[in-house]
Amino acid sequence: MGKVRILAVESSCDETAAAVVEDGKNVLSNVIYSQIDLHTLYGGVVPEIASRAHIEKIDPVITSALFEAGCTLSDIDAVAVTFGPGLVGPLLVGVAEAKAIAFASDLPLIGVNHIYGHICANFIEHADLKPPFMTLVVSGGHTHLVNITDYGEYEVIARTRDDAAGEAFDKVARAIGLGYPGGPKIDEASKRGNPDAIVFPKAKVGDSEFDFSFSGLKSAVLNYLNHAEMKNETVDPDDLAASFQKAVVDVLTDHSTLAMRKYGVRDFALAGGVASNRALRASLADACAAEGVGFYVPSPVYCTDNAAMIGVAAYTDYVKGNFADLALNAVPNLSL
Repeated sequence: MGKVRILAVESSCDETAAAVVEDGKNVLSNVIYSQIDLHTLYGGVVPEIASRAHIEKIDPVITSALFEAGCTLSDIDAVAVTFGPGLVGPLLVGVAEAKAIAFASDLPLIGVNHIYGHICANFIEHADLKPPFMTLVVSGGHTHLVNITDYGEYEVIARTRDDAAGEAFDKVARAIGLGYPGGPKIDEASKRGNPDAIVFPKAKVGDSEFDFSFSGLKSAVLNYLNHAEMKNETVDPDDLAASFQKAVVDVLTDHSTLAMRKYGVRDFALAGGVASNRALRASLADACAAEGVGFYVPSPVYCTDNAAMIGVAAYTDYVKGNFADLALNAVPNLSL
């Protein structure tokens, strides 16, 4: 089999992205149009606005990805697209576009799980990372601990019972008045704050030693702010951000470390939008070093939603001949 080039499309939330990936690892192009400026006014992603922006930008983004890769559709071997999980409107835009291209160009169509795509982002820059390994996926909508047993094969060993870690970051950032997007804002404020200024609770899930819960922590922050307001006390937003971030990072690191020990993993990878968080990266790097486990994390551009990771994830399906038909639909609540 010669070189395989996959055109990948990602539109699960508020980034319109397209990429061309060769042989499941070489990123020939990776174009991302971010809608952050559109949604900042509203303090979060507005699905209708996101859908309209995807419709406006998806053709130019795909055209740019092909141009940067030095390709035309005649050079492409398959079209891959995120079909879930995510916001249904944005997902439908990407799925419809990918199906249209696949049909018009007589190319195989591959549907990709967005969460698995985040995991595969680690393969782009780490040629030495091979299954089996464990990964922590942390994003605005998901917090999972996953054992990758082989390419395209995995076992979820933990997930959040309520808020995802990234969702908690966004909600707390709004409460503090830092704005949107919450994760980067809290990370930046934490650099100026004292992480030990306030002790916030770290929830344990009674029937699972690895599952996560962040709604109680979010409520504790809101209660702290309300209590301070009633007593007319001043709250240092930097200290609050740093203390909240420490509580989240400690829980993610502690659960990951326990799982590493129980499963005897050789390598551990971090993935998802929150993988860009400097405190989390440093904490997990230290934990892996202490456990004698290899640690891998993508560059920030591959932590955010992007199409390169979707192209990488699709390669295994291409090799196995696992193709979707034109009945492929968006599945907003798709599980891993």
